Amino acid sequence: MTESVKIGFIGCGNMGGALARAAAQSGYKPLLADANQELASTLANEIGGTVSTNDEIARNCSYIFLAVKPQVMGDVLGGIADTLCERVQDKQLFALVSMAAGLNIASLRKMANGCSCPIIRIMPNTPAGIGEGVILHCNEGASDRQTELFCDILSAAGMLDSLPERLIDAASAISGCGPAFVFEFIESLADGAVDCGLPRDKAIRYAVQTVLGSAKLVEVTGEHPYQLRDKVCSPGGSTIEGVRALADGGMSSAVMQAVIAAYKRTLELGR
Repeated sequence: MTESVKIGFIGCGNMGGALARAAAQSGYKPLLADANQELASTLANEIGGTVSTNDEIARNCSYIFLAVKPQVMGDVLGGIADTLCERVQDKQLFALVSMAAGLNIASLRKMANGCSCPIIRIMPNTPAGIGEGVILHCNEGASDRQTELFCDILSAAGMLDSLPERLIDAASAISGCGPAFVFEFIESLADGAVDCGLPRDKAIRYAVQTVLGSAKLVEVTGEHPYQLRDKVCSPGGSTIEGVRALADGGMSSAVMQAVIAAYKRTLELGR
């Protein structure tokens, strides 16, 4: 299967590189193009890919991953639009896969001069680089078989979940931006312990494992987080005192506002 499906990545930065590595782990050998040729070459040597060009990828690949910033997507798609339209006229099967925040499928199609090829819009997150990511996806025009192969290509990146495009931006405010919020929380947990006298290396180690274990407990038990929280809060105990301090500090409101702010900014980027 992997030998007959050619994939290419236009853009080899943090996210493009992470997904290209996942594709390689799934048995695919991608073509790689980037404005920084040294970056593409380094990645190619690492994963067994091949350095290529935007036009070559647009002309030959069954899945064309667009891993560039929203601000330059218009220039990138404009540069390969004629090639894409020619392939559609020749009835070649291929799909564009965009991971640009805030750019919906209609905008992407307009940037590609109205090309009628299938477009898969994805929102991955950085843990995809270690196989623990969340990859949200929706599409317009992709067949069930194309979607199945797309999921196979990225299967090593983590959890893939399909949802309506109207929900992609809201969901990515959790999965895409959320890792930064979690890192902030881990650092704060560790800082508190350091202030209490614990060595920083141990504080970070304990904070990380506590977050991992707590998340796994929610997943495995299926219980609502508030139920699990209450099981830790003994009456008059240390934990409930800490929970009160979090409430006094406005933690719940701050986290909610962070997600909402990230969502609004994503919408702005798409305009």
